[in-house]
Amino acid sequence: MVNSGNNSKKIVADHFVSIRGLCKSFENSGVRIDILNGVNLDLNAGETLAIVGASGIGKSTLLHILGTLDRPDSGTYLFRGEDIFVFDNDRLAQFRNESFGFVFQFHYLLPEFSALENTMMPALIKGLSKQKAGDAAEAILVRVGLKDRLYFRVGKLSGGEQQRVALARALVLNPAILLADEPSGNLDKKSSELVHDLLLELNKEFCMTLVVVTHNMELASYMSRSMTIVDGQLVKFGAYEFKD
Repeated sequence: MVNSGNNSKKIVADHFVSIRGLCKSFENSGVRIDILNGVNLDLNAGETLAIVGASGIGKSTLLHILGTLDRPDSGTYLFRGEDIFVFDNDRLAQFRNESFGFVFQFHYLLPEFSALENTMMPALIKGLSKQKAGDAAEAILVRVGLKDRLYFRVGKLSGGEQQRVALARALVLNPAILLADEPSGNLDKKSSELVHDLLLELNKEFCMTLVVVTHNMELASYMSRSMTIVDGQLVKFGAYEFKD
């Protein structure tokens, strides 16, 4: 089982992220289902990776573990040489807020709040003053093309605009890693292309590592690597075909 104590240990690492032997299973009606079975993965700073494949193979499960939204059953996860799953839940939540940005197919914005207010949330959670959080949020919203939508309630924005707000919220603290789960899955072609372009531009501008789970092979083709999950293990994509 993964150690859930409070002490972390620094290890000399060759990679920005290094994962070894990651396993995760669930129970359904008393039956154990192995989703991840010995996943190995190395990521370099600034790298782009697409994880593709059919629904149900464990792509989102892996992404959630990468973002520390869930813990594995076993295995090691080194981030800059630090074993992060020895953190207790409070320390892990702080680490997550500081290190990761998340963009999902369903953006989980607060519709009654403005684009600016939604984007400020991670900065306020971190403890930044309202002024500093607002300044950071405004800057990234302007960067993603929403200068004229700062004070619009997100429920009044188009789908593409809402996803750009979600992207701005994910980037407001300049995270080391951006994790995107079907970021254009609910968008029309034009809006999808805009989100794809933004992801790649911001990856270069902020030198952040980008991991995308997607069925969109056009988006996957822009990443430096594409991988899929076969029998619970992460393998190079290319020899395997899948159906939506």
